Amino acid sequence: MDDIVRQAMAKWPNVPDCYGWLALDARGAWRMRDERAQQRGELGDKLAHEALIGFINRNYGADGRGCWFFQNGPQRVFVNLEAAPFIARTDPAQGLLLHTGEALARLDRAFMTEAGALIVQGDGKTAQLDDRDAAQLFAALLLDGEPAGDDALLAWLDGSPGEIGLPILKQVVPVQRIRAADVPARFGFARAPAP
Repeated sequence: MDDIVRQAMAKWPNVPDCYGWLALDARGAWRMRDERAQQRGELGDKLAHEALIGFINRNYGADGRGCWFFQNGPQRVFVNLEAAPFIARTDPAQGLLLHTGEALARLDRAFMTEAGALIVQGDGKTAQLDDRDAAQLFAALLLDGEPAGDDALLAWLDGSPGEIGLPILKQVVPVQRIRAADVPARFGFARAPAP
């Protein structure tokens, strides 16, 4: 967290929290949600100002309820999550890179939803893989130690037996099935925080 944010929190400790105005989309973009976007259930306008994005990334955290927020000076701006608290992209040098710019040094586990969304956990963080990178990682998946292939992967998603492994970061991480509807509860986060 930035020092200027800590100072503002100490100076103005009772600023009301803000809900609904900021979102993180499934590709790792921050979205500003005005009243119209909120009323229509839309993601909102994509932020493009690099300094603002960096500020949000450095001051991004979660409370004890699993609600993610951006600490904007003395005010907590709670974030609506389209997918997960973090979005991961593949990176040739570091393996997986979070939308905040931080590398995932290791993975503990991976999960795949019925729609093929890949959720990874490592370094205490839960991230969904950006769908633009899915084909690259799916091509590397193993089924019972052999290249999985599209048909075998689809059959596995439908419940066929076998063990899927994701070779990444000099390890093979086991992949488990998970229902998309169960992701927030399983990983302890709220997609749409409320007071």
